[in-house]
Amino acid sequence: MHVYDAVVIGAGQAGLSASYHLGRLGLDHVVLDANPRPGGAWQHRWDSLTMNDVHGVADLPDAPAPGGSADRANAVLADWFARYEADHRLPVVRPVRVDRVTSEGDLLVVHAGARQWTTRTLVNATGTWTQPFVPSYPGAGEFRGEQLHTADYPGPEHFDGKRVLVVGGGASAVQFIGELAPRTDVLWATRRPPVWREHFDENVGRHAIEMVQERVRQGLPPASVVSVTGLALRPQEQEAARLGAYERRLPMFERIEPDGVRWADGRFERVDVILWATGFRPAVAHLAPLHLRSPHGGIALLQSGSDVQTATTAERDPRVQLVGYGPSASTIGGNRAGRAAALAVRRFLDAQLRAGDRALA
Repeated sequence: MHVYDAVVIGAGQAGLSASYHLGRLGLDHVVLDANPRPGGAWQHRWDSLTMNDVHGVADLPDAPAPGGSADRANAVLADWFARYEADHRLPVVRPVRVDRVTSEGDLLVVHAGARQWTTRTLVNATGTWTQPFVPSYPGAGEFRGEQLHTADYPGPEHFDGKRVLVVGGGASAVQFIGELAPRTDVLWATRRPPVWREHFDENVGRHAIEMVQERVRQGLPPASVVSVTGLALRPQEQEAARLGAYERRLPMFERIEPDGVRWADGRFERVDVILWATGFRPAVAHLAPLHLRSPHGGIALLQSGSDVQTATTAERDPRVQLVGYGPSASTIGGNRAGRAAALAVRRFLDAQLRAGDRALA
């Protein structure tokens, strides 16, 4: 039975960064990725999302990120990831969809159907894309129109001639409205009024990340930071703004009816499509057998340095590192967490070796 030093689950930005640093440290590892080809979650984004639209992509270690262009992000970034895997000879195996991770003595066993990998440590880099969140509303099952989530967004042409309700107060909702309002009838509903900003402030962004880290430290589920960082309109969204699409924001409705939605005050709006831009949740169900969650529902992480994005070690099991989770759930955060996780794996293995030497002595 081959026992790896580490198994990485996921070959997105955080997983590739972790693999690069594990390799630099001379650690025997494998990367298991559920996708049939390189590209992480980027390969699943809609075709109208260009490199000019993405909200910043950080460099990978020793590989500058592609710059802005009118080219499709789902193609450009997938090609970049593929070159990176090849150039650095990263040990990626795909497609492998991990079902569960179990603990067997001092070792961890990663299961994918009939296949399994045994390892001393685990780096989880599964992100959120496979766990779209749609809130439960009365009457949702009776709606005769179409319900889509950000993960299913087919591009603006699909909505021509349809009345669309965009639900959600994040950057994706703003972008969808920017694409759709100039070509069809769009409504917007959010739980709370959006917070707008003219320019991104690094201090505000850092504070938002620290807020996420504090939640994760307490074992709470990670939360959105848009309410802190605020929303901004890009040039692509100025036409929708001129049409007043963002000013006509509505509070959340009370229920969904077969032909539309109804508010608590009796207001009814007929819609053909409900587009749920309501975010994602961490894809960590396969870790359930390890019992990493706190009573508060999240996975508490230990911070290894002054940078909050280096918080990767599961408090309940130091064999497990989570990257792209909580404060590192961004491209730059994933990079930093990848390095931090590799160093944490090295420290853990060294400590185990020292403990074994003391036991023999």
